[in-house]
Amino acid sequence: MNDEIVKYAVGIDLGTENVRAVVGSVGKDGKVSVIGYNEGKNAGMRKGVPVNLAGPAEQIDAMLKEVERMSGYEVKSGVISVNGVQVSTAKVEGMIAVGTAEHEVNAEDMARVEEVSVAGRVPANREILDVIPLEYVLDGVGGLRDPRGMKGSRLEMKASVVSALSQNTENVRRAAVAAEVQPTRLVPSVVAAARAVLSERQMENGVAVVDIGATTTGVAVFEGGYLQYVGVVPVGSNNISNDLAILLEVGIETAEEIKQRFVTAGFDAEKDVTIKVDREEMVFPREKVDAVVRDRLDDIFDKVRKELKKAGYDRRLPEGIILTGGGAKMKDIVIYAKSVLEAAVKIGVPKDLGGVSEAVSRPEYAATVGLMLMSAEGAAEAAGARAKAKKSSGKVGSGILGFLKRIKF
Repeated sequence: MNDEIVKYAVGIDLGTENVRAVVGSVGKDGKVSVIGYNEGKNAGMRKGVPVNLAGPAEQIDAMLKEVERMSGYEVKSGVISVNGVQVSTAKVEGMIAVGTAEHEVNAEDMARVEEVSVAGRVPANREILDVIPLEYVLDGVGGLRDPRGMKGSRLEMKASVVSALSQNTENVRRAAVAAEVQPTRLVPSVVAAARAVLSERQMENGVAVVDIGATTTGVAVFEGGYLQYVGVVPVGSNNISNDLAILLEVGIETAEEIKQRFVTAGFDAEKDVTIKVDREEMVFPREKVDAVVRDRLDDIFDKVRKELKKAGYDRRLPEGIILTGGGAKMKDIVIYAKSVLEAAVKIGVPKDLGGVSEAVSRPEYAATVGLMLMSAEGAAEAAGARAKAKKSSGKVGSGILGFLKRIKF
């Protein structure tokens, strides 16, 4: 079997509460198989960003040992998630002269117009994670997706730029390197989750992914085949546990157990909540538990809807909303989200994978699998670029690999 593997891919989702990793192998036929996975509790993170480096580094190292044992592959690099409310998008545009009317647009032109479009548009304290071309205009003809090979003298580009605070991205890199893992790319968790659960048709028609993590919830909107908007709000499923602990006057572990065993977003259960704590039976009125959960869900999805409104897509998504992340496991969350967001809602899980894929076909693994798939695509692009470089003496613009990557996704 190993002789059929042409490359390996690694995705690491560095969450506030948990860190997860997936190792995949890519066969000669391009099929991606899951050959290793693991998850463990994280430390040293707050609201999606590192507050110390030792905690995440130790957890990454400990978690990867099991992944390496399971897969038989030594993890030295991978695509890693970045999160926090500082992750955002901005629309940019730029124009360059490419030559005479008979000039054929090439890779260098594409890289140069991207560079001009982005220059000065992103504050110096932010790192650009990706530039997604939304439209090219060549000599006044718009709506172009790939003008390479077309003739024209003036090239324009409209794009969406994804960025994050440089300090946060640098700390993520430092934590990974301390665990002896080299980040090949940093990707917002919700964008990675989208990679694992969305189809081309959904991205073309208009869809949003809402990734409900422990302490943050990410929102990503796609239309026309491209990422249009990314936003992160500072609330997640842990806020429900915290609220239950405070208002029911119990420990956080007891509150978490109540959430997992008894909470339903359908609010249709009638029996009171009965649970044993240190051999003592405690009873909580169902109405009180439901009120706590409803208030926090209202808060989370109200913020999600504000993000959709900010993006200009509230009630404007033909393919609806896909829920991922650990918070998507709550019973009847789809019913609740549908009523609040006034849109079609589904749970998203990774699919179309080989190997032990059933183990990661869960909403909480969507981001990790998406990161792994991006790692596989990055490896393919790098191999293709090296092969092309051997055959050609011409120089290729530095932005073309990113462009090819985005065309695929």
